[in-house]
Amino acid sequence: MSSLDNLKPKFSKVIEHLKGELGSLRSGRATPLLVENVAVEAYGTTTPLKELASINTPEPRLLIISPWDKGIIKDVEKALQVVNLGASPVIDGAVIRINLPPLSEERRKELVKILNTKLEEARIGVRSVREDSLKDFKQQKSNGDVSEDEFFVVQKDMQKIVDDFSTQIKKIGEDKEKEIMTI
Repeated sequence: MSSLDNLKPKFSKVIEHLKGELGSLRSGRATPLLVENVAVEAYGTTTPLKELASINTPEPRLLIISPWDKGIIKDVEKALQVVNLGASPVIDGAVIRINLPPLSEERRKELVKILNTKLEEARIGVRSVREDSLKDFKQQKSNGDVSEDEFFVVQKDMQKIVDDFSTQIKKIGEDKEKEIMTI
């Protein structure tokens, strides 16, 4: 049973990864999550934008990126142009402004498709953790460390945990879809 307690952190990692992935999906509002992990080629290496600049959202549809070293502003702009935000970055002195236009209905539907792909990846992650754990329990059963009855109890309890995390994934997806589709 203690092995079941070890599963919850693994499932939680899948959920946290999903939340991070969904944070980069654009909804109606600008958020630093949209660009903070953009890979910027600067100083001869690739670095996430959040390590090179401050990212602010003074208005609901405006991102302002202030590189700490003004010498890499062109590198940051080039990296931001590669990311498909639906708006071009504009250098304004020592900062880069990205004015995000309102999402069209077509773009919202595209984002929902991307959302569904990410949700399915999370479901696959949960199933993968479950299968790896079941394989370990089957090995313990074949070694005689776990009885047949204990194995089926563990399997049943594990499925309850998987169902709980699947429900969380579904709820997160419904909330994000509502956020994307809200005008």
